[in-house]
Amino acid sequence: MRSTRLSPPSLRRSVLAAAVVALTAAWCAAAQLSQSYYASTCPNVETLVRGAVTQKLQETFNAAPGTLRLFFHDCFVRGCDASVLLSGPDDEHSAGADTTLSPDALDLITRAKAAVDGDPQCANKVSCADILALAARDVVSQTGGPNYSVELGRLDGKVGTRAVVKHSLPGAGFDLDQLNKLFAANGLTQTDMIALSGGHTIGVTHCDKFVRRLYPFKGGRGAGGGPPMNLYFLRQMRQTCPLNYSPSAFAMLDAVSPRKFDNGYYQTLQQMKGLLASDQVLFADRRSRATVNYFAANQIAFFDAFVAAMAKLGRVGVKTGSDGEIRRVCTKVN
Repeated sequence: MRSTRLSPPSLRRSVLAAAVVALTAAWCAAAQLSQSYYASTCPNVETLVRGAVTQKLQETFNAAPGTLRLFFHDCFVRGCDASVLLSGPDDEHSAGADTTLSPDALDLITRAKAAVDGDPQCANKVSCADILALAARDVVSQTGGPNYSVELGRLDGKVGTRAVVKHSLPGAGFDLDQLNKLFAANGLTQTDMIALSGGHTIGVTHCDKFVRRLYPFKGGRGAGGGPPMNLYFLRQMRQTCPLNYSPSAFAMLDAVSPRKFDNGYYQTLQQMKGLLASDQVLFADRRSRATVNYFAANQIAFFDAFVAAMAKLGRVGVKTGSDGEIRRVCTKVN
């Protein structure tokens, strides 16, 4: 019987063809996005979402970093399709890092959806995925960051699977190669990755994500394991996170200006005060240090790079046609 195994050249052509098909499909999906997508169907959508964001941030600052993180997690797991919002025993936010997504951020999106659908002209015309993208922009601008245009036209996904969460998101201990590999899989460069990491300028993290950098553990690399940490800062963090720390204990990721969206995050890394190993490695590794130094010295350059990276992130895994829908309730499929 003749073998059906592809020869190496044929195999390469087959893989290349599959990649081209996948990239073409992704490009076509992203091509439907437009800054004026709702110009005729819901012209006030941005005002409505912005109002909900403003109201929520007046109640709690926590919604700002939480919403930005929510958008990032959504796009990296199955694409920017609001699947992260689905609520069920097998849905994304019941697995891995998604179990710590901010309740305040989820409430913000619920409120924004209600505000949009409360406008008779907009009811059931705007996707939860687009509302999340707009809210992410608004929390950035309302905490001191850039105000930028957002491409719209995403549909909401119909599936959320917890099994894919673990391998889709960066880990707190990732090194530069691991970070670059994961971001490249989503069409993002090293510069994009460093710029998006700058979102941690208003971010928080719980003790369990960095406690191994503070204390020696059996079988571990000891206190300060991973990239080096400022000794005074290490002692300070041991007070915040003692060995018997509370599961709810947390610390700010930006030691310079934790409640303002600026370039203080990069200055934090220069001072060797990065809590997460995956943050501090951006300065510790010579291949990425120059970009960290550049953003630390030039906030406008950081803002420009962040806006460009957010646009690229927002095009990841966009759903079209029968693959998506406009959910009536963001937490469940229609």
